[in-house]
Amino acid sequence: MLTPTERYQQMDHHPWVNDFHTDTKSSSIAISEFDPEADPPRSQGFRRKDQHPPSLWMRGLGLIAGLIVAPRDKRAEAARPLLGSSSFSSSSASSSSVTLYHNSSVRQFPKPRLLLRCLLYPIAGFLIMLGIVQFISIACGIIIAFFPSELDRATERWQSHSTTQAIDLSHWPTDASRDIIPVACHSHNDYWRPVPLFSAVQAGCIGVEADVWLFDEELYVGHTTSALTPKRTLRSLYIDPLLRVLEQQNPLTEFHPQLQRPLQGVFDTDPAQTLVLLIDIKTDGQDTWDQVAAQLTPLRERGYLTYFNGTALIPGPITVVGTGNTPFSLVTANTTYRDIFFDAPLNLLPEGGAAEGAPDAAQVSSPSEPAHDQRPQALNTARGDDATAPPPAENVGQGLSGVTPQSESFDWTNSYYASVSFKKSIGAPRAFRLSDQQVDRIRAQIRAAHRRGLRVRYWGLPSWPRSLRNHLWAVLVQEGVDILNVDDLQSATRQDWRPKLSDLWS
Repeated sequence: MLTPTERYQQMDHHPWVNDFHTDTKSSSIAISEFDPEADPPRSQGFRRKDQHPPSLWMRGLGLIAGLIVAPRDKRAEAARPLLGSSSFSSSSASSSSVTLYHNSSVRQFPKPRLLLRCLLYPIAGFLIMLGIVQFISIACGIIIAFFPSELDRATERWQSHSTTQAIDLSHWPTDASRDIIPVACHSHNDYWRPVPLFSAVQAGCIGVEADVWLFDEELYVGHTTSALTPKRTLRSLYIDPLLRVLEQQNPLTEFHPQLQRPLQGVFDTDPAQTLVLLIDIKTDGQDTWDQVAAQLTPLRERGYLTYFNGTALIPGPITVVGTGNTPFSLVTANTTYRDIFFDAPLNLLPEGGAAEGAPDAAQVSSPSEPAHDQRPQALNTARGDDATAPPPAENVGQGLSGVTPQSESFDWTNSYYASVSFKKSIGAPRAFRLSDQQVDRIRAQIRAAHRRGLRVRYWGLPSWPRSLRNHLWAVLVQEGVDILNVDDLQSATRQDWRPKLSDLWS
């Protein structure tokens, strides 16, 4: 047998090995002896790049492609194994010369590549940081949502331990609202709150709203008929809880044997502050009116309602205002007693018309006076026995139902609010600011309402973004709006409406 060394020597003298050396030598000689100047046709392919320089967009594509596919370690070429044969050295040198020529075409634009990287890296870093901040904000919001807020803890005091029963106020102490400061805000769609009525009171709002629907002689509360349930009625959500609250605020004990005048309201920090119950009639106004007046009887008999006795306004812990399809003709039918007031149309009050003026001290009687005993004890007295029934009014919405050319003018004797849709009356703000014309219109409407002793309320304000909403709140309060119609109770009652970074995306 042949040893490995003898086998290698035998293979080295094989004919195909000799042919391979001959071919590589001839190829190496051919490449090394090639003269571009002597053979212009053969050098045409190598000079084509110099004769036709690439266009600008081709350079851009080449630059981007070089950033993506070009090797970052240029020392990879030096890592190739060295060949011992001299025949491969000349071929390697020739191929490396072509490679160097090719690489030089890619490396001829180092500055644009560096500039592009300098631009892309800061932009990518900024976008990444913005995404991280947004993720942290969303994550914190989700985490906070799992924990109860101070409002949730406070309202738990007023709920019974049984989840199947209505709210039980037997646990409400007399000083339950001792640390609550009343704020001039109106809880829009209050029945959507975690605890209707009490969520608004705990936040400090002095007004709540209930949309009522008449079905089978009962008033149900809800935004639409699909949201109505048998247990959510005007009596269960508002009238009965208010009775229990006011009885706790005006107790009869051995230390307090008789009721004092004026009666205490729901806020211990301001007992004289009235709570406005805005009843938005959604069904036929003529049919619903009698049922609304009937369900207010317990509050009326105990002297808890603000009323007009024909000459003066007698303030009470609760002020009832009718809106929606509430007929103005029935509000003004009785000229000697009224305890349901109208929500007048703010945009229809003429600024230069005859002004009734706000009630002065002589026109606002103290409830301690005998005038408080003049309130009717029967429901039919509230309608007026000698009043002529007006013709049926159309259900045309807030401030217009039951209004005829012969109707009384809107003033403090028959109305409490003067309201209008902000979007329809003032219009949407442009560039997150109100124009001079819009501000002038707001001022004119406020003057017209205040001349008649009415309180101004705008509804339908933009709720997003928060920075715009807060700006509009600040402008309206500065111009003299009496009450803000709000959905976000905590933001409104905090009254800190300065711009915040979170308002940009919240």
